[in-house]
Amino acid sequence: MFELSFIWAGLIAFAVLVYVILDGFDLGVGILFPFVESEEDRDVIMNTVAPVWDGNETWLVLGGGGLFAVFPLAYAVVMPALYMPIILMLLALVFRGVAFEYRWKTKRWKHVWSIFFAVGSYLATLCQGIALGALVQGIELDGRAYGGGWWDWLTPFSVLTGVALMFGYALLGATWINLKTEGTLQATARQLSFWLALATLGFIGLVSILTPFQDPVYFERWFSGHNAVFSFLVPLLMLGISYKLFDSLRKGGELTPFVMANAIFVCCFIGIGISFYPHIVPPDLTIEQAAAPDSSLAFALVGAAILIPIILIYTGYAYWVFRGKVCPGDGYH
Repeated sequence: MFELSFIWAGLIAFAVLVYVILDGFDLGVGILFPFVESEEDRDVIMNTVAPVWDGNETWLVLGGGGLFAVFPLAYAVVMPALYMPIILMLLALVFRGVAFEYRWKTKRWKHVWSIFFAVGSYLATLCQGIALGALVQGIELDGRAYGGGWWDWLTPFSVLTGVALMFGYALLGATWINLKTEGTLQATARQLSFWLALATLGFIGLVSILTPFQDPVYFERWFSGHNAVFSFLVPLLMLGISYKLFDSLRKGGELTPFVMANAIFVCCFIGIGISFYPHIVPPDLTIEQAAAPDSSLAFALVGAAILIPIILIYTGYAYWVFRGKVCPGDGYH
């Protein structure tokens, strides 16, 4: 029988991964916004995400709310440690959403809201990456509370992961634009995808090299026991995915580059899982230690068993309804 705490850890990990995959490409569209020259093309790429961008953020709420409900100790430790990047991320997402709506309602201030949309995308992504880097570094505990300082989250490594995530999301955005558009805009997105893929893989390699030096336990997990097999297989899988990504871009592929770009993130997520397990807040707080009582986990699991399939169904239906290319003049106004 599986422990309820590990079932919930899997569900929250799944929610976070789905958020990264779905909201990653629409944040990537915002990151690429300043590099699109014509206003018509900016309208087109915004319309590619207009039907789905707010639904994508459902998974962020599910992951954060789930952490609060079923791993309250982890939530109580992580939030004080990462208050600043998390608050900045949420504010950026709010301003980005406001800019998304207001940009269509004015002509005089349209360029201003375009700037807010891009800045919100950059800041939200950077803060997500910094928070991830700070978590990988480890969070200092004092008993059952956060024992570190106010600025512990801000280090060269966390800034590196923030910048790496911006390039990664930009890659997702470029492959999404390549999938959803035609003509010159698609050709530009395909060319950007190639260079962004090179940069993303370079950053992944650099972060991977530095990660074992953040805590000695990472060395042990990566290079000893059965985990060593995964540490060997994941880079091989990444090589295969990278080859398929570049090959499909060279051949003018549309869906395959987007799928392969997302597969890169899945591989990275697996690597993080290998590094963290069985901890939920490295280096000291395990999944079992942070979990709520089994009665609470079981009660919440009933709700999750109902809600998660519903969210998956309506998300899939939305993407199915709005499948196909987006052309100038189509979409949201």
